[in-house]
Amino acid sequence: MAKAASPAKTDPHAGVIASSVYRDGRRLADVPVEEAGAWARKDGHVVWIGLLEPSRDLLLRVQAQFGLHDLAIEDAEHPHQRPKLERYGDALFIVARTAQLIEGRVIFGETHIFVGAGYIVSVRHGPSTTYASVRKHWESCPNALAKGEDFILYALLDFIVDNYMPVLDTIEDEVEAIEDSVLARPMGAEDIERLYMLRRDLLRLRNAAGPLVEVCRRLSSTELPQIRSAMHALFNDVTDHIRTVQEKIDNMREVLAFAFEASVLVGQSQETAIAKKLAAWAAILAVPTALAGIYGMNFKDMPELGFEYAYPTVLLVMIALCVILYWRFRKNGWL
Repeated sequence: MAKAASPAKTDPHAGVIASSVYRDGRRLADVPVEEAGAWARKDGHVVWIGLLEPSRDLLLRVQAQFGLHDLAIEDAEHPHQRPKLERYGDALFIVARTAQLIEGRVIFGETHIFVGAGYIVSVRHGPSTTYASVRKHWESCPNALAKGEDFILYALLDFIVDNYMPVLDTIEDEVEAIEDSVLARPMGAEDIERLYMLRRDLLRLRNAAGPLVEVCRRLSSTELPQIRSAMHALFNDVTDHIRTVQEKIDNMREVLAFAFEASVLVGQSQETAIAKKLAAWAAILAVPTALAGIYGMNFKDMPELGFEYAYPTVLLVMIALCVILYWRFRKNGWL
């Protein structure tokens, strides 16, 4: 009898990007998730764990170490959450949206952050810049990192908001190019489609960044004992950055709206100019057509039929009238 195949073993470290313990701002060691809770409960120690699209099993292991709420774990398991801040007992759960520009489109990801006494856990979903640079930067500044888990929360949120700016700078260059070219020619179908996509991406980016204002407002208030008062000024600074992002987004959306309106006006102006030219040429051609039509009628008795110079006279009259009309239309700007 054939032996049943044994189930594949799951790598217990899959999804764990970093898991380190710090004391006085200095990294002591990398620790397994199963030991993180014990380290976090030691006085003066902070555990910082970074996860990337973790499995449910990994989230449950983290939950067991820090006593995280079931609802927060459920939110962290399923992305597409609105940016928010929830308080579950002595722990905070923050959702922030990340943004990256990929092949001309703004692609969004999410970061879920658990913060409690002695620990902070970040969970990344979707496209986003790794937080390894944040960790490396602040590990070189132990005096700052020694401020604790609420400072690490500030560092993560500040990094997320700052990463909106390269996306906006790239879009701004394209918006300026559209603005410069809009008066030169009316927009084609591809231009209008791109303009629409840019406005939609900017709106989605505003919806991603905007709710962080309320998150930072709560973090800088006295209603959350997990955040020390000394940190309030830092979260206010993040709020200022978010408002700058919002202003840039609003300005660019307004420029794109004006560009579309200007393109429509340019198109209408060109159509009017073409219509004037067609009308002017039609009027000029109407004169010889009318004269030729009159003398092309087959009546027996018509004036000037016996006049020796009738043909050149009619031609001269036609030419003179056409020249006069052309001069008048030219003078009035129709031609």
